[in-house]
Amino acid sequence: MENEALFNEDAEPPGTVPGLVKVKNNLTDFFSLGLETNQTYLAKQKPQRYLFPFKDSSRSRIFRKRHYPDISRFEWFDWHWQMRNAIRDVSRLEQMLKLSDNERQAMMHQSGALPVAITPYYASLLDPHDPSAPLRRCVVPVVDECLHTSGEAEDPLCEDADSPVPGIIHRYPDRVLFLVTDICSTYCRYCTRSRIIGRDDQHFVDMEKWEAAINYIENNSNIRDVLLSGGDPLTLSDEKLEWILARLKNIPHVELIRIGTKVPVVLPQRITPALISMLKKYHPLWMSIHITHVDELTPEMSAACISLADAGIPLGSQTVLLSGINDDVSTMARLVHGLIQIRVRPYYLYQCDPIPGSSHLRTPISKGLEIIQGLRGHTTGYAVPTYVVDAPGGGGKIPLLPEYAVGWDKGDLILRNYEGNIFRYPDNHAESKDIH
Repeated sequence: MENEALFNEDAEPPGTVPGLVKVKNNLTDFFSLGLETNQTYLAKQKPQRYLFPFKDSSRSRIFRKRHYPDISRFEWFDWHWQMRNAIRDVSRLEQMLKLSDNERQAMMHQSGALPVAITPYYASLLDPHDPSAPLRRCVVPVVDECLHTSGEAEDPLCEDADSPVPGIIHRYPDRVLFLVTDICSTYCRYCTRSRIIGRDDQHFVDMEKWEAAINYIENNSNIRDVLLSGGDPLTLSDEKLEWILARLKNIPHVELIRIGTKVPVVLPQRITPALISMLKKYHPLWMSIHITHVDELTPEMSAACISLADAGIPLGSQTVLLSGINDDVSTMARLVHGLIQIRVRPYYLYQCDPIPGSSHLRTPISKGLEIIQGLRGHTTGYAVPTYVVDAPGGGGKIPLLPEYAVGWDKGDLILRNYEGNIFRYPDNHAESKDIH
């Protein structure tokens, strides 16, 4: 495929994960190249701390020269430019991809559906010829999204019922979800919050809503953990994001702040030295990154994650299990091994939530259990995520594991290991019983 050929032409040092490079060898001195010229590119006028401090891959350069010939590399590195030029309509997308009839129809009739937005950077990762390619299926709509099946719901997790004030979801006793925006730079077709994301009537970026949400947190002393989500918090400006972080940091009972984001994957240019310098002021700060497939582990994404890790920000991945995209042991193993290399700890493997039009992306539960069984014991425990179902109806995240505990016999716990072999553990304090 052309996409693979472009990727293989990359001059970066080879690694065990496609596109993964030793970032220390990937530093560039492009800030010294032409910054004093008279050209008027907006990005060139920015101080270097506001630009992504690593070079782009050859794949990205080839894509830019082909589809954005008048754009400088400095503009390409400007995350604001990436967001302003997100691909949103069929005419622009079909200049880059050979759209199937299914995709074209879905793009042309989006009434009521999740909007389409794909950053130029992420578009460079999409296979231009194969509609079934994993990353393409994640962001390009198909008509199957119009098919609503039994059990699907606009708000399957009943988040609205656990929202005491706009923007706050308070389900667990000691932590809250703070929805700070309804905007993402790139929209995933399986988004749990598709009911509210990118809607003109939502406007989550509202100081009054933020104040009300923060007041709620201040007035509930049992809240020790705040997760910023949305939308994507990293689509906010440094100033707005810091305003939120500073307010939360000043609340005595808030011990931990987390950020949930896909930006390092779809918009790595956002991870600038200025952003990292600001984030470092608000430790302990953790980050959960939405990562779907090994093809997302590019030099740019890897550099962004390593920069965040170098700043002392612990990184975890959140991966949604998707049919035909990442639902086999081999693909998931390559993904988690690649994540470990860039210091991202595989955290959650999510069963896809039953939002309307998601049946073509959802897998049976048995598939998730099969993947965990294929990882546990066959690789380091650090690389094995927790497989969870976020229970419809507001039950929260429920972890699922293959059957490793078989039962009890004469005071012994009967265990099955990763190879299927049976072992006995002397559980002397247990009554003789069978857990089945």
